[in-house]
Amino acid sequence: MYPPLAAPKQAVSARYLSENERITIADEHRAGRSIRAIAALLERAPSTISREISRNSDPVAGDYHPFAAHQRAAARRPRPKPAKLHTNTELRGLVQELLDQRWSPEQICRTLSLKHPDRPELRLTHETIYQAVYRPDRGGLTRSRSPLLRTGRAYRKRRRSREQRIPRFTDRSKSIHDRPATADDRGMPGHWEGDLIMGAHNRTAIGTLVERSSRYVVLVHVPQGRNAAHFRDRLITVFSTLPAGLRQSLAWDQGVEMGRHAEFTVATSTPVYFCDPASPWQRGSNENTNGLLRQYFPKSSDLSVHTAEDLTAVAAELNNRPRKILGWDTPAQRFTRLLAEAA
Repeated sequence: MYPPLAAPKQAVSARYLSENERITIADEHRAGRSIRAIAALLERAPSTISREISRNSDPVAGDYHPFAAHQRAAARRPRPKPAKLHTNTELRGLVQELLDQRWSPEQICRTLSLKHPDRPELRLTHETIYQAVYRPDRGGLTRSRSPLLRTGRAYRKRRRSREQRIPRFTDRSKSIHDRPATADDRGMPGHWEGDLIMGAHNRTAIGTLVERSSRYVVLVHVPQGRNAAHFRDRLITVFSTLPAGLRQSLAWDQGVEMGRHAEFTVATSTPVYFCDPASPWQRGSNENTNGLLRQYFPKSSDLSVHTAEDLTAVAAELNNRPRKILGWDTPAQRFTRLLAEAA
């Protein structure tokens, strides 16, 4: 039986059929137009129109009346029920534990489904986790070690247009457009992307390196900041520990810290390719990683307080998070395989 007719109490989202759309459906359906023709007219899926006519027609006469259909749909829409995280204490505890390890909601829900395939009560969507954190009454989750979003916001926000950056490095040796094509599809390991994340007043920095195929992260301790000679030595130390097959190239921003890039290339046999000005998307893996690292190293903080051991611990934690792009492997697992193959 259909629920009793009731007027809608609030505006309906654009994802639902509006009253005007239902009037159009009624007129076109009465005129003999097909389901697909009505769907094309309203730019909706044919299944949406078919279900609308089937569900909201008069249960006795079988006719479709738009205003009555709109009231039936509005009365059926509310589905109050207890939140899953609010009633399942075991699930809430598992989710809270991983949130405290800075896992994202999508990483959590995917991992739980893989670890507990025979327990449907431990499955949930990442949106459920987001809503439970945004609204304590829907689950009571908190983010004790860091904000829910790595940006520090407690709400979603539309993406803004990218900020224009002033080129700081003019003496480029090679453009990123000259980088081997094997680096573009991530099929060959050993191609890296790098940058600095800056601290308060741009006085302190941490070097970040990401291997493109495995998304493995290496953090470089640079207590002297953007000093080119000092940074060259630190990079040489890092790349000298890698097998030759895992140092094919390095893509970098136009920062002055790479002023001694030619000497780095001679010492490590690793060519450096520089991105275009104001084009951070050309180092997409590194930019994404830098965003993740801001959970540990907030903007406008003093990065000099972090020791080399601190950076190693942060990199290890990040490399042991499962990644959707890797089929839910961790970067550490993928990079370990690369090292074994190179050996």
